[in-house]
Amino acid sequence: MKRLCGAIGISIGSALVLQPAAGETAPAAIVEVVGTAPLAGLGLDRKLLPYSLQLAGSDRIGDAHAGNLADYLKINLNGVNVNDISGSPFQNDVTYRGFRASPVLGTAQGISVYLDGVRVNEPFGDVVNWDMLPEPALASVLLVPGSNPVYGLNTLGGALVLATKSGATHPGGEADLSMTNAGRRRLDLAHGAVHGGGWHSFFGSTLFDDDGWRDHSQGRLGNVFAKVGHEDAVSAASVSLLAARSRLRGNGLLPDAMAQRDWRASYTFPDETRNRVLQLAFNARHRLDGGAVLSALVYVRGSRRDTVNGDVEGDDGLEGVFNTTSTRQQGQGASVLLGVRRRQHRIDAGATFDRSSVSFSQFEQQGMLTEQREVVPDADEERRPASSVTGDSRAFGVFASDTWSAAPRLHITASARFNRAIVRNTLTSTRGLQPQERFTYTRLNPSLGAAFEAGAGWTLVANAAQGNRVPTVIELGCADPTQPCRLPVGLQSDPYLKQVLSRTLEGGARYQRGASSASLSLYRTANRDDILFLSSGLSRQGYFANFERTRHQGMDLALRTALGPLKLDASYNYLDATYDANGTLFTGVRTVPVGPGTPIAGLPRHTVKLGVHWQVNDALALGADAQAFSRMGTQGNEDGSIAGLDVRGYGLLNVRASWAPGAHWELYARVDNVLDRRHANFGAVGRDLFSAAPQADAHFIAPGAPRMLRLGVRYRY
Repeated sequence: MKRLCGAIGISIGSALVLQPAAGETAPAAIVEVVGTAPLAGLGLDRKLLPYSLQLAGSDRIGDAHAGNLADYLKINLNGVNVNDISGSPFQNDVTYRGFRASPVLGTAQGISVYLDGVRVNEPFGDVVNWDMLPEPALASVLLVPGSNPVYGLNTLGGALVLATKSGATHPGGEADLSMTNAGRRRLDLAHGAVHGGGWHSFFGSTLFDDDGWRDHSQGRLGNVFAKVGHEDAVSAASVSLLAARSRLRGNGLLPDAMAQRDWRASYTFPDETRNRVLQLAFNARHRLDGGAVLSALVYVRGSRRDTVNGDVEGDDGLEGVFNTTSTRQQGQGASVLLGVRRRQHRIDAGATFDRSSVSFSQFEQQGMLTEQREVVPDADEERRPASSVTGDSRAFGVFASDTWSAAPRLHITASARFNRAIVRNTLTSTRGLQPQERFTYTRLNPSLGAAFEAGAGWTLVANAAQGNRVPTVIELGCADPTQPCRLPVGLQSDPYLKQVLSRTLEGGARYQRGASSASLSLYRTANRDDILFLSSGLSRQGYFANFERTRHQGMDLALRTALGPLKLDASYNYLDATYDANGTLFTGVRTVPVGPGTPIAGLPRHTVKLGVHWQVNDALALGADAQAFSRMGTQGNEDGSIAGLDVRGYGLLNVRASWAPGAHWELYARVDNVLDRRHANFGAVGRDLFSAAPQADAHFIAPGAPRMLRLGVRYRY
């Protein structure tokens, strides 16, 4: 606590340097209007909200020339970190304040993600497929902190709200072609147009092909996003279509000893994921008498995932198992939002309804291991069904939020949401077909906060909020200690699990004067009945169960200013994420006793991010950014009983340059990891059967990418 208080004092002192010197006239305040719900409404002046948002527009994202959206979030947003667990650039495990939005099935998800009001956390496991997002079509990225109830289920640590472009907001177009020295090629296309009579259209597409800097990690994806809309002074409506597919190969974690010999190696392969998404959405907005706005959304979404995974089987490293899975998901939903402004009150109220159906099957086939550690299915062995599930869910929510300017400088925000979810599953496992199970979850979540404009550009904020998460099919399907399963998907039985309840207390200060800004947030989020994978006492088997308490607390500090042609950014994040009760975890290899204060693995306690952008002249821009992460605990060694298994802290430096030889052309270059620093961003305990002396508790790591040069050309019109 003393260290945290000391850091707070230093942070506040640092923020004071952003104030104008005595006698200077401060520039006019910048007014930023943001949404207070996933669905677009009237919007609200950002300074009135009792928490600090992080917002980035398409221009800022494009100027960073990051490899993809996850890279941008990691480099530029405070509190965000990325674990390369899968070894593919579009299958990142993104964390914010220690809560995850991950494509890995079985991961405890804690961040809700929206695209134009459509929740894109997939129904089966709440996973987020980053490869299915239309990145060239993104107009803005908004990160909302805490257990904000307005953003619905799974908003435990925050919400990521993505809005797309339209022909009305982004007329014109661009083509962006880039490639790297590691055989990574990407083409982004975007075109927006305004037509007669209030009509407009937008098109965006990405083609990506990757040789993979690690062995056996090739990947490719393609997506198309199209939007047609009409608007006038009173109404606006649009229809959008997203179609995407990918074939990504990641090779997962690597034993540390093997990584020292060959940083690019894979432990076993293949490890391939094929995703497809087709989404159709209709958005409408109508301005009513008195300035109120009514917004509505209707959508249908279908997705499929097919995986192939070769794993070592047995204890001699000579046998393999060829695992395949097939997931089919369908979803439909609708939401409505009414925004009203009455004197000192800014009220938003709405309702949502989402339904989904899921079909999942897993198969196993005995295989053989080649000298290169490839698992090849044995043609003489039958492909056997291991487990399957069919099910559906219904989720209904009603919410309201009121920001009341109780005094000229005091703004109070009160919100509440009632959630009701029904989950029905029918499992088929080695024990045969089981009766259908039905689980119903309800919860009323409140939130209350205040923002006080203290003067001289400073605003003091405080907020308390509650959110909840409903257990997923994968968790309900492996929740019986008498019928344990193996990660990630060996479904066996589905007894009742409690929903996760998350409460966040947050306070701090914001500063805004002209081009200079700062924010300081102190937060504490306590999860009750968190869902974790616990030990069954049987070899390599466990089950999901409610864990009494976990806790995430810390501090976020961000500073930004401009000195003529120089733009400077700095942020610091302190995170203390721990278990807050006694229990026994299971990670596939070890059973780990934990208690109050035991750190959650894979999360750095300290993170520092620095950035500078120098507009040398109208044609030339230079930039650099750096990130430093403290050491992280290793999954499976949370108790620290095996010495020397922490993931070492590391720092990375990236540089970039862009040159515009003409009105429409831009040439750019970016070098990531300039110093070619070998680093790992995740660690786990596993069985290494291929070392000279096979180990049951070896240290596996997620190798970070080496130095990578990206060259590109962009044409705008």
